[in-house]
Amino acid sequence: MYLGIDLGTSGVKAVILDEAGTLVSQANAGLPVSHPAPLWSEQDPADWWQATDDAVAALDAGLRRKVRAIGLAGQMHGATVLGADDRVLRPAILWNDGRSHAECAELEASEPRLREIAGNIAMPGFTAPKLAWLRKHEPELFGKVATVLLPKDYLRLLMTGEKASDMSDAAGTLWLDVAKRDWSDALLEATGLSRQNMPRLCEGPELTGRLLPDVAAAWGMDQVPVVAGAGDNAAGAVGVGVVADGDAFLSLGTSGVIFVANDAFRPNPARAVHAFCHCLPDKWHQMSVHLSAASCVDWACSALGIDGPADFFAMAEATGAAAGDELFLPYLSGERTPHNNPHIRAGFLGAGADTDRGRLAVSVLEGVAFAHADGIAALREAGTHVELLSVIGGGSRSHFWGTILAAAMDVRLAYVDGGEVGPALGAARLAQIGSGASIGEVCTKPPEREIIEPDPDLRDRLVPKLANFRRAYAAVDTLSEN
Repeated sequence: MYLGIDLGTSGVKAVILDEAGTLVSQANAGLPVSHPAPLWSEQDPADWWQATDDAVAALDAGLRRKVRAIGLAGQMHGATVLGADDRVLRPAILWNDGRSHAECAELEASEPRLREIAGNIAMPGFTAPKLAWLRKHEPELFGKVATVLLPKDYLRLLMTGEKASDMSDAAGTLWLDVAKRDWSDALLEATGLSRQNMPRLCEGPELTGRLLPDVAAAWGMDQVPVVAGAGDNAAGAVGVGVVADGDAFLSLGTSGVIFVANDAFRPNPARAVHAFCHCLPDKWHQMSVHLSAASCVDWACSALGIDGPADFFAMAEATGAAAGDELFLPYLSGERTPHNNPHIRAGFLGAGADTDRGRLAVSVLEGVAFAHADGIAALREAGTHVELLSVIGGGSRSHFWGTILAAAMDVRLAYVDGGEVGPALGAARLAQIGSGASIGEVCTKPPEREIIEPDPDLRDRLVPKLANFRRAYAAVDTLSEN
């Protein structure tokens, strides 16, 4: 048995796989997010540990006793700063925090090779600008920083006492030389840090330590090994077998991601396309990243007085796609690909006296689909050809949304078994590889439940709405500057 733990933004998922790769137990525990100021997004790392403990405890006790290894996956980019005693100094600054926009420009000015080394444009979501912000705005606290850990790696510290990270997660810090798969002294120096402040680097299936005795006893396990694991998207890729050059998936979690596996490092920062290490040796990947996806559904349920996602999707489907002129700009937390704009915000446009909740609900699903159409266009401009996207994340439960996404992006979608728990599944698979199984044996593609082809009629009806969506971004962007 192999345990996978995925530390997400809204909760922790834990799954157990058997030797055949079958999901035999799973559990979830929710997490709160704090927004103490405009553009800010933070979490208390103590909540991560409590949710992890709760999720693991909810798994089948008999199966827990048979676990041979553990893999970790997690939300990327979060800045978890520790003092010399390894205690957390402040709430963690999350991936969707936009406060460090000015520091991004300052980092690129101070280190002109940043994009060349990191393979990415400096964005507020990455970790390095967050530390630059702390250095400027909380200098006394910054002076106490002994270690910076990514969220899942803080869990590892509590589980094993070891400070380690994997290449895929580390690539999202802006401190990694992504081509060389090593920390960059120049990029670290640009934020007043050094290798001494960083965890050691490992490949995803590599052993990083073993469960501490008290943790093992509390979880009803032996002191089993814990492998390096992966950032959430790379783990999701392993979970659905997206490891060969050109394989791709669409993730519809809190954020939205189009992920394409590569056999070589292929950066294209000009269009805000991410180029990171994969969590498997000698592999890389590209991503278009959208800061709000399924989170738009949760927000709309609250704003429109709809009981929950199930009712929301039912209401939208009863209304039908392209039913009206309403547009939704899904920028609740700003946007990355292709705009790199932390200040842009969401909004409804085109509503009239005949607009009802059903049409607003449809426009939310269309708006997220249009944002992903922008993302796949940026990937195509970078020379990446995508024919099929495996769909993972909570949003993968809606067939109706899939028809809108396929038509808006003009790409086939494959809905696969286990897609809802992709990163946790991938983390467990990395634990299995770390225990001696081969990558080819473990990283297979799960069975396809359904293929959604782009509907030509719906695609044609969405084309003018997509054009209006792109024009609306340009207009609303001028408002965000004020």
